[in-house]
Amino acid sequence: MTPRIIAANLTVRLKTFRREKSAMFFTVAFPVILVLVFGAIFTKPEHLNFDLPVQDRDQSLASGELLKRLAADGVFKPIALPADADAGQFARDHKLNLVLVIPHGFGDVLTHRLTHRDDTDSAALTYIYDPSSTSVTTKLQFLNSMVAAANQQMSGTPPFITSTQQSILSKTYRFIEFFVPGIIAMAVMTSSLSGALNMNAELRQKGILRKLATTPITRTDWLLSNILYQLVLAVISTVAILLVSYAGFGVRLQITGWLPLYIVLEVFVFVGIGMMLTLIAKEAESAAAAANAFLFPMMFLSGTFFPVEMMPGFLQKFARVLPLYYVNEGLRAAMIFVDNLAALRCGAITAAVAAAVFAAGAVVTRWDREV
Repeated sequence: MTPRIIAANLTVRLKTFRREKSAMFFTVAFPVILVLVFGAIFTKPEHLNFDLPVQDRDQSLASGELLKRLAADGVFKPIALPADADAGQFARDHKLNLVLVIPHGFGDVLTHRLTHRDDTDSAALTYIYDPSSTSVTTKLQFLNSMVAAANQQMSGTPPFITSTQQSILSKTYRFIEFFVPGIIAMAVMTSSLSGALNMNAELRQKGILRKLATTPITRTDWLLSNILYQLVLAVISTVAILLVSYAGFGVRLQITGWLPLYIVLEVFVFVGIGMMLTLIAKEAESAAAAANAFLFPMMFLSGTFFPVEMMPGFLQKFARVLPLYYVNEGLRAAMIFVDNLAALRCGAITAAVAAAVFAAGAVVTRWDREV
C-alpha cells in the first residue's frame, strides 16, 4: 500500500467529480430535493385543512352549533351549499369528493332528546362522497371522529369508555425524522453502487483496467483510493441532507458514532455490489441500466420512504434479505429510537454483508482479464 499513490488517485477522482455536473446533482442536490419535497408535505400533518361543503337543510341553532364545532379544530372549513339543491348531483357537477348533509328536523330531534331524555331519538347525517378519491378516506376519518365528539358534547351524554395514550418513546417523532435516515442510506447507496459500476465498466471497455497492471499503482492502492473517494462523497451528501433537514424542518435526530460507522459499512457493501455487477454490465452504456435495475427495487422495498410493515407479508420477507433494509433499520434505531442493541444487530449484519460482497467484488475486478 502506497499512501502517495492512493492520495494522487483520490485527488484525480475528486477533480473529475467536480467537473461532472450530473454526478454532483445526484450525489448532493437530488437527496436534498427529496428531503425538501417530502418534508414540506409531511412535516406538520396536524395542520391539515380541508374544505367541507355542507348542505344545511335544517337551518337551526343546533345545525349551526354542529358546524361551529366541526370547524373548531381548523381541520375543516365548512362551505354552505344551497339548501334546496340535489346534493349528489351538485357534488358530481362541481367535482366534490365529500359533502355533508344535515337533515331537516335535526334541531327538533336534538331538543326532544334533551328535553325528554329519550336516547332513542336520533338524526342521521348523510355523507355524499366519491370513493375513487385518494383523499376522501382521510377526510371521512377526521369527520367521523369530530362528529362523534360533537355528538357527545351536544347531547350531554358522557362516554362510558375513555382512553389514554402512552408512547413507548420518550419523545414524539414526525415523518420527516423517519424519512431523513432513509434518504441518507439511499444517497450513499446510489453514489457508491453507481460510481463503482460505471467506473469499472468504462475503464474495462476502454482497456484502461488492464493497462493499470503496468503502472506503479497496485490493485490494493486502487481499491482503497476508490473507497476513500466514495466515502468523501457519502460524507458530503450526508452533511448536506442533515443541514437542510435541521435548518429547514427542525428535525431532532441523535447524531452519534453509529452514523459514520454505518456510512463506512454501506460504502463497502455497495461498492462491492457495484464491482460484482460489472460481470453483467459489459459496456459503459449498459452500466446505468444494470445499476437502476438493482437500485430501484432496493430503494422502494427496503423501507426508505415508508415503513416495511405497510407492505404485504411476502414483500416484507423479501425486504429483510436486502442489505439496504438493515442500513435503514440500523440508522433509525440509532438516530430516532436510541436503541443501541438494535443498531448493533443491524450493524453486525451489514458488516458481514460488506465483508462478503466487497471481497467478492475485489476478486471480480481483475486487471489481467476483460471479465
